[in-house]
Amino acid sequence: MKEFEELVGVINSLRDPESGCPWDLKQTHASLIPNFIEELYECVEAIENNDLQHLKEELGDLLLHILMQCRIASEKDEFTLVDVMKKIKDKLINRHSHVFGNGYAKNAEGVKMNWERIKQQEKKHVRKSVIDGIPRTMPALIIAQRMQEKAASVGFDWDKVSPIIDKLDEEILEFKEAFQNKDKTAIQNEIGDILFTVVNISRKLGLDAETSLRQTIGKFEDRFHKIEEYHRENNEDITKSPLEKLDEIWNLAKKNDL
Repeated sequence: MKEFEELVGVINSLRDPESGCPWDLKQTHASLIPNFIEELYECVEAIENNDLQHLKEELGDLLLHILMQCRIASEKDEFTLVDVMKKIKDKLINRHSHVFGNGYAKNAEGVKMNWERIKQQEKKHVRKSVIDGIPRTMPALIIAQRMQEKAASVGFDWDKVSPIIDKLDEEILEFKEAFQNKDKTAIQNEIGDILFTVVNISRKLGLDAETSLRQTIGKFEDRFHKIEEYHRENNEDITKSPLEKLDEIWNLAKKNDL
């Protein structure tokens, strides 16, 4: 593709030792990490906002980082862009045996199970556990869900959602007991157990816990902004409003009455 080759050419020019950009030449695999992560989250935000123009731009920024990492690696004879493309091509073919081989998958859930099993087979010499390989730099909700998915791929899973809901009730009771005993360590542990169980319910229902929480954060943000807007429009100090009034405005905002 002409445009792709031109983009690679631009990046090669930026990294040219003689005529390249001083900033780009200074970058390493590690130095680009903060920007790399930021671009990824900007892509996620564009998707969540259904902002396709923004997404188009952010995907370009993300592609820039991928190509820059490949360029830096090729300069050190570590690997090339071609190596990266071949690796992902082979991985996709191998893990989609139901498309490219003799494998079978009844539905999307079956595809995920096959993917995890094949991945475990590929990594058996470098990973001791089925749940290894999850980056701890990700948000905790994502880590929890991925860990549960990996465990489920070997059969460590509930058959239905209802027992997990019962488990949630059990964890809440344990939290209440810890709270009554004012045991701060136990309280923290039980909150973690509650969150982990909620993630498990979300996973079992085919939902993404991180997305659900981000949606709720968005709703909270929108409604709280309306509370602030109400006070500005009425020349009132929000810090002097009683909780009952704030809650009343919140409920109005929830009903879209503001």
